[in-house]
Amino acid sequence: MAALQHLVVMGVSGSGKTTVGLALAAALGRDFAEGDDFHPPANVAKMAAGTPLDDDDRGPWLDAIGGWLAARSEPAVVSCSALKRAYRDRLRGFAPGILFVHLVVDPATVRARVAGREGHFMPASLVGSQFEALEPLGADEPGIAVDAALPVGEIVARVTAAS
Repeated sequence: MAALQHLVVMGVSGSGKTTVGLALAAALGRDFAEGDDFHPPANVAKMAAGTPLDDDDRGPWLDAIGGWLAARSEPAVVSCSALKRAYRDRLRGFAPGILFVHLVVDPATVRARVAGREGHFMPASLVGSQFEALEPLGADEPGIAVDAALPVGEIVARVTAAS
């Protein structure tokens, strides 16, 4: 693959996006942004109440993340579920050189991870809606799918080797 502009660590809630994103940013010497921090308060409240976000809810959030990427003068890493192709296309509209890192994980593992998290607004009851919305990377999309059950160091090694 060609030199990377930005990395977007994607996948369902509880797949390890933040952990892997932070590790990739550290390994590559890049800035990192937590995608959840870009959600407007209404989105957080909606998810905390157990209601999945819809495309209209996600639009401003994706635009905020895309704007952050576009404003970077150096390649960066951001965590963002980017569940649908249309969401990834929207992000690429802001920053065309994105490589998506899809953390692939099974529903049972995610339910256990989400149920065990403390202080996060995303309830385990929304895990199913995440998998329903998920559209894996298309063959024509710049990205790599990695098993989220691998040790973080192995995931980082696979991503850096693919770049």
